[in-house]
Amino acid sequence: MTERRRPAADDQAPASPQRRTLFKAIGAATAATAGAPLLTGCSSKDAPDSANNLSFDEIPHRLDFQHHVPEGYSADRVLSWGDPLEAFAGAFVPTKLTAAEQARRFGYNNDFIAYLPLHDEAGPGQGDMHITSDNSEHGLLCVNHEYTQPHLMFSGYTEDSANRGTSAEHVAIEQQACGHTIVEVEKTPDGWRPVQGSAYNRRISLTTEMELVGPAAGDTRLVTNADASGRKVHGTVGNCAGGKTPWGTVLIAEEGFGGAFQGDPDNIADEVEARNHHAFGIAEDNRNWGDYDRRFDITHEPNEPNRFGWMVEFDPYDPESIPRKLTTLGRFEHEGFTLVSKPGQPIVAYGGDDDEHQFVYRFVSKGIYRPGESAHNRDLLTEGTLFAGRFDEGGNGEWLPLTFGEGPLTELNGFRNQADVLIDCRRAAKLLGATPMDRPEDVETNPVNDCTYVMLTKNKKREAGEENAANPRARNTAGHVLEIVPPGIQGGQRDHASNRFSWNTFLLGGNPNAEDPRERGAYGQTSPGAISRHGWFTNPDNVAFDQLGNMWIATDGCESFGFHDGLWAMATEGELRAAPKHFFGCPEGGEICGPEFTPDGKTLFVAVQHPADTDRSTFDEPLHRWPDNDPDLPPRPSVLAIRRDDGGPVGS
Repeated sequence: MTERRRPAADDQAPASPQRRTLFKAIGAATAATAGAPLLTGCSSKDAPDSANNLSFDEIPHRLDFQHHVPEGYSADRVLSWGDPLEAFAGAFVPTKLTAAEQARRFGYNNDFIAYLPLHDEAGPGQGDMHITSDNSEHGLLCVNHEYTQPHLMFSGYTEDSANRGTSAEHVAIEQQACGHTIVEVEKTPDGWRPVQGSAYNRRISLTTEMELVGPAAGDTRLVTNADASGRKVHGTVGNCAGGKTPWGTVLIAEEGFGGAFQGDPDNIADEVEARNHHAFGIAEDNRNWGDYDRRFDITHEPNEPNRFGWMVEFDPYDPESIPRKLTTLGRFEHEGFTLVSKPGQPIVAYGGDDDEHQFVYRFVSKGIYRPGESAHNRDLLTEGTLFAGRFDEGGNGEWLPLTFGEGPLTELNGFRNQADVLIDCRRAAKLLGATPMDRPEDVETNPVNDCTYVMLTKNKKREAGEENAANPRARNTAGHVLEIVPPGIQGGQRDHASNRFSWNTFLLGGNPNAEDPRERGAYGQTSPGAISRHGWFTNPDNVAFDQLGNMWIATDGCESFGFHDGLWAMATEGELRAAPKHFFGCPEGGEICGPEFTPDGKTLFVAVQHPADTDRSTFDEPLHRWPDNDPDLPPRPSVLAIRRDDGGPVGS
């Protein structure tokens, strides 16, 4: 989610017959790509006025040391890095933090959020009862922790010195600060609060035991000195976005896992693994975790990186459950996977590989979804077919199956079996001719219109002449959003399992009044004058939908354009389709992640990660100290609960 250094590797720049599709021109309001214009797409001609019911007063673009919400709204701070999960853990003193203490506290750089309701008459291990509840005032928050930053967490480091000089003690703390947190929360008269000491509260970190399941589990490429079975692994890292299942489990992504490993891939005897490690940015000058934990040094454990880069499923309602890494969903830099679940039909899941020139994926389960049959449903994500998307000129597309033995995915191209296809997903998708995209981030389906939206945050590496129909801008600095329209009837009756789809450009990020027409943003069916000077944004990242089907987009990169990252809301149908309104703003250096509504739509949870992450800002001399503004505390990543002061639904 947060931009990192990217390797120049063969697998990073897939060839495609669409590379010759050139971007022609973008008008300020009627922008068109070479393949598909800004069409009505999934929008109904008879869309009700309620689809545009976003009545809040827009906040302005700005850049300061605080967060901002519209007038008439409040934001409760629910959790911050270091907050105790246990009733007896005590106050947070960062200079005295140990790995054992961090394991009992909220982790760092919170990202994806899932809210799961709690049934008043059920307890731990009774997920079947809990998931039927629509309780919007008492539930579980499941929060990812994407990565750590020693120079903002500990005294004595600069960003440069922390990269290769972090101490063993601090590395151990970092490994406990990564991963995921499950915490019980409740709405009180004074706002949302965590329930310290709850039986549900749990940390998942880099020392948590997990199982590898699916077609790649047990393959020789997953075997290490510590695990001859190739089926057990400790921990998860790079946890970016995720998803929820209707049977009460949570999916969390492993995205930037390559940065956790050190070593020169060219010193690996196995050429396949050397190429593999280069593709994920593993290098000699990466973080020095491997100095103290040898599994993160590829010269000692060349297969260990293959045990990361998966989607992880766990049961938040059962604190004793063992998380599972789902090899069926492929190995790459997962932003997340989100589900479409319709009774009597296969589960369909959509996800993106968050890197330049990478792909959009779809998974279709072999079995069908049966509401209320959790024992059956929990196997749905372990068997099925993974597909990569091809976005053709003219607005049509096709899902290409990543199946061993079909097309180019054979021994002639170096694939031994299905495990190889899934471990080397990027190479397989490239060989199939999938469309290289502008950093696919969140991919989610609108529950109201049943169409799927792809956040494409940016791609500064796309040179002139490398544009394609779905990614029309060279050096795309502002990003854009695509709308995937499966065949079928508007609103809940589309066939997401079909291998054919249509697509269109929902919006192009950027200023609609930019002088350079190649950099102009374009927003729906409106003219530049219909978008306020604070309504435009750049770099779409995460997305959520409210009860009316309005889209809420979180950004990652607006500070490059002179204002804070934040949250923008817009209709997906009607006259104001794709016309954004600015709702939330981050403190400087921060990024907003994981927008999540309660079932009644009256609370919107958001995660603000890496506040004060700017040049020369450190633990000892931070740019600011949000959210505490306490001279004894550094800036702390935090989760906020946003609500209307009059108790109504957020946004409307």
